[in-house]
Amino acid sequence: MTDTSALLARLLDERILLLDGAMGTMIQRYDLGEADYRGACLAGHTHDVKGDNDLLVLTRPEVIHAIHDAYLDAGADIIETNTFNATAIAQADYHLESRVREINLAAARIARDCADAWTAKTAAKPRFVAGALGPTNRTASISPDVNDPGARNTTFDALVATYSEAIEALAEGGVDLFLVETVFDTLNCKAALFAIDAWFERSGHRLPVIVSGTITDASGRTLSGQTTEAFWNSVRHARPLAVGLNCALGAALMRPYIEELARVADTYVSCYPNAGLPNPMAETGYDETPEQTSRLIRDFAENGFVNIVGGCCGTTPAHIRAIAEAVKDIAPRRVARAEAVEAA
Repeated sequence: MTDTSALLARLLDERILLLDGAMGTMIQRYDLGEADYRGACLAGHTHDVKGDNDLLVLTRPEVIHAIHDAYLDAGADIIETNTFNATAIAQADYHLESRVREINLAAARIARDCADAWTAKTAAKPRFVAGALGPTNRTASISPDVNDPGARNTTFDALVATYSEAIEALAEGGVDLFLVETVFDTLNCKAALFAIDAWFERSGHRLPVIVSGTITDASGRTLSGQTTEAFWNSVRHARPLAVGLNCALGAALMRPYIEELARVADTYVSCYPNAGLPNPMAETGYDETPEQTSRLIRDFAENGFVNIVGGCCGTTPAHIRAIAEAVKDIAPRRVARAEAVEAA
């Protein structure tokens, strides 16, 4: 176990840790235009880039720095790098595949600087950086053509290659752990886990890994058709520090699935739901206020479901501050470790 793994495990046994909230929600508040996204370095780029939030670590780094700071000030123990779409597959939409390494490296360094500054101010509360690896905008398990069920628009090997590029740069930038998040297709996730394991072998270093899936609707399944328990059994070989659920559903609708995961997983459990359901009339684009979201997550904590909590789409530093206050006096979920089976 690495020093970081040991420290995180000790803290997770002591208290519920706080993850940050949504990045996109906060970026929207800056009302950035095409010129902001381009900056000086992409002034002559031939394709529109507005909406490529990951790119802002290069063109408006002060915005990303300020957002990280706001979440750390709200009480986050772990902040995610602004790299949800920082893979060649996702960046192809903006014709920026060649910038993937640069984006991941810059994102990790910005988050690292913020976390270290806050750790220096609050030595008793160390802060950590999670290298975020999003699902990409392709799915390895499902055909994009209803008339050709066997068709695919990506491959396992292509996913491994693009995740490997991101992982190398995130590690170089100084992340403490990897977060494979918003998993809607477990085959995509397996490609990320394979790439992480390959980096472990090449580098001789191991970092903690958190895997977070997404239950897409009331069917209780991921987009590629797995139940919560099946998802866990598909990724447990990676021995993640924590497994959890995020996005798609607000906390109220997520409750039965996080309860199930807490029942079956023999590791720590994370949960960072959306701020309810989308609502274009709401300030953040989602229904729930900080008070509502924190009340729902407090219920998860009181029932012993969680070790790490935070927010996904629509959440803000106000949500994270309210969640921190709601769970501060509640003991973390006790992990029921699986017993090793000795060979006869």
